[in-house]
Amino acid sequence: MQAAPVRATAIPSFTDALRAVESLLLSSGQRTARRNAWTSVLEDRRRAKDRFEAQRVLEEAVSTRMS
Repeated sequence: MQAAPVRATAIPSFTDALRAVESLLLSSGQRTARRNAWTSVLEDRRRAKDRFEAQRVLEEAVSTRMS
């Protein structure tokens, strides 16, 4: 008796599944706008993190100098 052949098909990621649903529901212009908006959100978060880190370093430098 022979074993059944194994098929190696990739299981789509959750992100891939969301993008597939998105492509069905939204026109391409809306998709582009949504992705651009999300990219802006991520960039704003990165800049906020950088500002927070710079402020922490400056405050640490000032407290070290005052001691």
